[in-house]
Amino acid sequence: MNLTIVIRLSALGDTAILLPALYSAARRYPGEQFVLVTKTQFAPIFINRPPNLQIEGIDVRGGHAGFRGLMRFIARLKKIAKGYEKIRIADMHGLPRSRAISLAFWLKGAKTAAIDKGRIDKWRLTRRRNKILKPLKTSLQRYCEVFAKIGLPTEITFDRLFPEKPKTDEIRIGIAPFARHPGKTWKPDKMEKLLQMLTKSGDKRIFLFGSGAEAPQLAAWSLKYAGVESLAGAGLSFPEELEIINSLSLLVGMDSGNMHLASLCGVPVVSIWGATHPFAGFYGFRQAKSNAVQTDLPCRPCSVFGNKPCFRGDYACLNTISPEKVLEKINEIL
Repeated sequence: MNLTIVIRLSALGDTAILLPALYSAARRYPGEQFVLVTKTQFAPIFINRPPNLQIEGIDVRGGHAGFRGLMRFIARLKKIAKGYEKIRIADMHGLPRSRAISLAFWLKGAKTAAIDKGRIDKWRLTRRRNKILKPLKTSLQRYCEVFAKIGLPTEITFDRLFPEKPKTDEIRIGIAPFARHPGKTWKPDKMEKLLQMLTKSGDKRIFLFGSGAEAPQLAAWSLKYAGVESLAGAGLSFPEELEIINSLSLLVGMDSGNMHLASLCGVPVVSIWGATHPFAGFYGFRQAKSNAVQTDLPCRPCSVFGNKPCFRGDYACLNTISPEKVLEKINEIL
């Protein structure tokens, strides 16, 4: 039996995008054992996984921090790899930690391949002048290319994380109003205005998603508006949150991890885009292109990840998107 070690350490969205390719590869090659190396906190995403796929969490801030911690983790992987006839390494991350793991196994004769992130094309897409505005390869396509390089060509057969959606007549809307970087975050006052309009009819149940740091803002909204419940700081496990996402009629979010989690559940996502752009290859899995809400500006996109200062200084890409425009898209889908 052969072993394929797949490495994707961060971020949440990128790791979620990997899931359809990984599940599809594992199901296409049932005689191959797959091991995914990812951050420990991301492991719970991989529910209902194929029987020949196991998850090995790496704690890059704890027991596996630094050079010595990484060496301990590599030693652990080597123990797992003992007894397999052939070892393959699929580096879906392409940064120092994943390269070190690949090198350790390459020196032992493993077949290795790393992701081509298409940095030149992404620079051309986001540079200040003379942008080349065209759709680039998606991250999912790039992941499949890595599998092909190590001798495991893969077509996407994955459909959704859960076999079915719970039946309900209730309109259930998820709202994930925050993102890691300001270039991807709609102003809270605009999101609150949207929330106000959504709750006016009283026929919808709304769930707010966010991290612990965002809990106070979300708690305030849940107290102010009827039918709104904040899940931030509620003590739910990742699988429990995924079950709630799976029950949604749709989700409203940024270019962030929650867009990708909802996409894995087959939930339509009204995604709000600012400094970033779907053309960069990070759009939600099987999301309709028309579900993206964005403003066309000559300076946009200016960033792949939304972490660069605004060229104009006013984030017009986000501030020109009105709550009414987002509500129109929501009603269109519903």
